[in-house]
Amino acid sequence: MRYYILFAIFLFPNLAAAEGDPMRGGQAFRACVACHALEPGVHLSGPSLGNFINRAAGTADGYSRYSPELKAAGFEWTTPVLNAWLEDPERMVPGTYMSFRGISDPQVREDLVAFLEIAGARGGTEKVVGSGFVPTAWARAGAPDPIGNALPDSRITLIRHCGDGYLIKTEDGAERPYWEKNVRLKIDSTETGPPAGVPVVLGAGMRGDRVSVIFRSVSDLSRLLMEGCPQ
Repeated sequence: MRYYILFAIFLFPNLAAAEGDPMRGGQAFRACVACHALEPGVHLSGPSLGNFINRAAGTADGYSRYSPELKAAGFEWTTPVLNAWLEDPERMVPGTYMSFRGISDPQVREDLVAFLEIAGARGGTEKVVGSGFVPTAWARAGAPDPIGNALPDSRITLIRHCGDGYLIKTEDGAERPYWEKNVRLKIDSTETGPPAGVPVVLGAGMRGDRVSVIFRSVSDLSRLLMEGCPQ
């Protein structure tokens, strides 16, 4: 696989060492924040980019959703490899799970690589935020706020699937019905999730009719979600 990667890099015409502008690259990173946080250990749909420079592909601690092809690629995230990857991930590693079409503009790509060389090094998050390359909020990107200290009106004591809906009772004593198609059942097993055994309901729509019910684990979901209407 290493030989394939080297051959693939040879095929890409713009693989000189990054001479881009990291300030412009920080703006280009806007396209990445939906899937990647800069803060180490904060994984979204894609792995954290904290400390990833010169790390072997497919090896971020705590992230398990790599494609088999990327895990077997056998390369490290160096400047030329990163440039090739950003140009066309699917061409470089067929079968990758990364749903990104790539960046055809070589200047934009070099700017982004220059930014990532700083952001992806140790202490890089603080450097790019402190230098004004990206706003503070982009460090965690779309990572949810911790919900361990939810208020009583959000902490669930009973949840039933009844007919075509859910009845959700919370610690404040209220019980509210929701159409089943407006309820999303989720699991957050990370540090942002709810305490074990205490699922949390959070509003997910502008009109108050859509909610997310978040469990700590699959076992919590299986134990706390009941089927059947009240007698």
